[in-house]
Amino acid sequence: MNDRVSITIENHVADVRLNRADKMNALDPAMFDGIIAAIDRLENEPGVRAVVLSGEGRSFCAGLDMASFTAPGGGSGGDAPAALTDRTYGNANKFQQVAFGWRKLPMPVIAAVHGVCFGGGLQIMSGACMRIIAPDARLSIMEMRWGLIPDMGGYALWRGTVRDDVLRELTYTNREFSGEEAGRVGFATHLDADPYARAMAIATDIATKNPDAVRAAKDLFNRTPDLDTDAILMEESVLQDKIIRTPNQMEAVFAFMQKRAANFS
Repeated sequence: MNDRVSITIENHVADVRLNRADKMNALDPAMFDGIIAAIDRLENEPGVRAVVLSGEGRSFCAGLDMASFTAPGGGSGGDAPAALTDRTYGNANKFQQVAFGWRKLPMPVIAAVHGVCFGGGLQIMSGACMRIIAPDARLSIMEMRWGLIPDMGGYALWRGTVRDDVLRELTYTNREFSGEEAGRVGFATHLDADPYARAMAIATDIATKNPDAVRAAKDLFNRTPDLDTDAILMEESVLQDKIIRTPNQMEAVFAFMQKRAANFS
């Protein structure tokens, strides 16, 4: 892990923080590498049942640090950069992986958003299963300001979350909008003046549930947009058949009946 992203794991919850507070956690090459390293580590942390993703300092993420990518050799570490069409991370390129990688993780991810959340930061936020946003946060689909389109997975992540015509307006104009508006149009799961505390409370609750069932539920949520009704019904049955009567599922039942905390393996 580099110093751009920190991970603390306690009681099965991973507290992941973007850690470039002096630049409002803007995305430079080291931040991209740090986020990908964090995603890779969490992919292989079987004890983690939920993740909270937040930003240190005054903001969640101010988007791309343009200066670092326009400097000589910026973004490539001296090597020739890969073509954007190269699928270097499964179905994604490096820039898409820092946002869509959170959606690929097996456990739920909750973003806690305060301050500024622009461009790539908004797409990273969108990779989370849930987004807790401060009412006074400032958000923007910023890419059109630079004559670009959102290209970090946003189009895939926004499906079914924000109304199509609203997304088009926000994308074409790159206008700034508040956390309160984010709540009205679908970007925010909840509005909260303390988004980190709210996200931690939800993550802590999730961590008390059967982790096998939670992971299966996320897997099914991820795949249902691309499945027809018959396939969804079958996948429900397939996944449930793998969970039912297993030790963790039985522990969930016994813990509830005995009015005690569950002890999942």
